[in-house]
Amino acid sequence: MAFPLCCLPALLYLSVLITKATADANFTMSKAVYYPDSETSGTETGACEYGAFGAKLNNGDVSASASLYRNGVGCGACYQVRCTNPYYCSPSGVTIVITDSGASDGTDFILSQHAFAGMGQNKDAGATLLNFGYVGIEYRRVPCIYPGKNIIFKITESSHFPYYFEFEIWYQQGNQDIIAVQLCETVNLTCQLLNRTHGAVWAAVSPPSGPLSIRMLFSSGAPHGGNQKWLVPTSIIPQNWTAGATYDSGVQVQLQ
Repeated sequence: MAFPLCCLPALLYLSVLITKATADANFTMSKAVYYPDSETSGTETGACEYGAFGAKLNNGDVSASASLYRNGVGCGACYQVRCTNPYYCSPSGVTIVITDSGASDGTDFILSQHAFAGMGQNKDAGATLLNFGYVGIEYRRVPCIYPGKNIIFKITESSHFPYYFEFEIWYQQGNQDIIAVQLCETVNLTCQLLNRTHGAVWAAVSPPSGPLSIRMLFSSGAPHGGNQKWLVPTSIIPQNWTAGATYDSGVQVQLQ
């Protein structure tokens, strides 16, 4: 079928729109604002309980989210977030890490100022976005990438040897969720299933004595739990662990 020449520009424009809609089908439309008291980092009081580590994680490109926090399961997950104003916004946007829970005026993200400005095409465009304060965005989950780093177990300052063992899991690569954790005593090979107390924090009252291993169950998050796999550290936490210490697991999620 032949089309009049007058209609070709409109058809070409429609073709571009269809192509873009297909390419962006895995993005979710939403809104974003930023922490008013942030500059190059996020908050140190986020609901994930990462503290100062969370504020500086991913070069300060972090965010709060109510819908993606998921009672703490979403802590540490990475998302590509890009604003939708073609005059100011970069097509690649910025990759952020969820470190807090919060919403403002119907948004899905409360970004650090660094991340918010990072959605701009350049420094001046980023400054303009900050002046807007509230922008339309689209986002999708992407793998977290931490080159040269293994998963780290941070024993929180709230821990009290040997009666109370509380920890966070840092530098988890990939785009899967940790849905269960076991604390295992490595001499007698006995394990107990732990509870997530809040945010990214797991804890054991009266933990076993002796060297410890923390095993993590990863899920793809698909319906009915998706693919699940246990990841077992190759390094152990010493018997005389201390509050505030960090221990290298010796393993990392392999990116596909």
